[in-house]
Amino acid sequence: MFVYKMVFSTGIEPVSRPSEGLILSIELREHSVAYFPKIDSIGFRKTTVLYEKYKKMQIIFDKVEKFLEAPSLLPKIIIIYGPTACGKTGLSIELAKHLGTEVIGADSRQIYRYMDIGTGKITEAEKQGIRHHMIDIRNPDEEYSVGEYQKETFSIIEDMQGRGKIPILCGGTGLYLDAVAFHFDIPPMEPDWEYRDRLDAIRQERWNEYLWNRLHDADPKYAKTIHPNSHHAVIRALEVLEKTGKSKSELRAKKDPLFDVLFLTPYDGDREKLYDRINARIEEMFDQGLVDEVKGILDKGYSPDCKGLGTIGYKEVLQYLDGKCTIGECKAKIQQGNRNYAKRQLTWFRRY
Repeated sequence: MFVYKMVFSTGIEPVSRPSEGLILSIELREHSVAYFPKIDSIGFRKTTVLYEKYKKMQIIFDKVEKFLEAPSLLPKIIIIYGPTACGKTGLSIELAKHLGTEVIGADSRQIYRYMDIGTGKITEAEKQGIRHHMIDIRNPDEEYSVGEYQKETFSIIEDMQGRGKIPILCGGTGLYLDAVAFHFDIPPMEPDWEYRDRLDAIRQERWNEYLWNRLHDADPKYAKTIHPNSHHAVIRALEVLEKTGKSKSELRAKKDPLFDVLFLTPYDGDREKLYDRINARIEEMFDQGLVDEVKGILDKGYSPDCKGLGTIGYKEVLQYLDGKCTIGECKAKIQQGNRNYAKRQLTWFRRY
């Protein structure tokens, strides 16, 4: 008899003996049993919710087991994707515990140190002892390209596979996930700081939309994947066009795949529920001290114009600190920005 105990993020612990709680049993390779406290002690409704979560996780586990058992000439990896605030982190932890493996982050903002609250970065407590990679690897003012991410992630995957572990990539940055899953050929390119400075001077004079429109005219496919306010990404894309005569879309040629990939998402298609979760998450970020986090980054000597602070959640707080908006307006802007970002993510992830 193989007994599998699942503990959800609700904080409710499984009881030690079946006689003390409700037994939920679903067939796996062998018999798998999850124990929950008595219905009387936690309420029928909460018990039903836990049961539904358990069933959903069991479906995912079954899918993963079939994927891992299927023959393949390529090494296997798992990618957990989806829009912001859809539950990717929770799924990655449960799956990593189930498989006894590690998680590789795929978030272009969580690579930055000190930017924890505003990026929804997983905490040490939430990791539950699971080792995480590609988090806190750069300072907020450092450049970091998709090509660098691809190279570092390939190295981590190779190391994990050498230790007999199934790599789990988890995140919402489509470019990062695509670079690994589809093995894009991304040529290395040294930054042209003089050209970037010229574009940034134009941006400050004519604002973000002007540069984004220039990019959209030359490379509409790539421009649609980034927000006009992500001016670092816009400038980088224009720089690539200037130096190579080719768009980023053209340069990202697919090569033969390196991995057999299983794509998983916790997103259930309910956009209204997703937006409610996004709004609630932003409120929670402010309760956790987002404003103080931004002040702390500035106190460390980082410029308000640095790459990290130019992203959603940070640039709006900077506007609040400069007296350009109220705290309520700041929250509303961040909520709207994240909802818009989620829309773009959903469009991107249709290919999976």
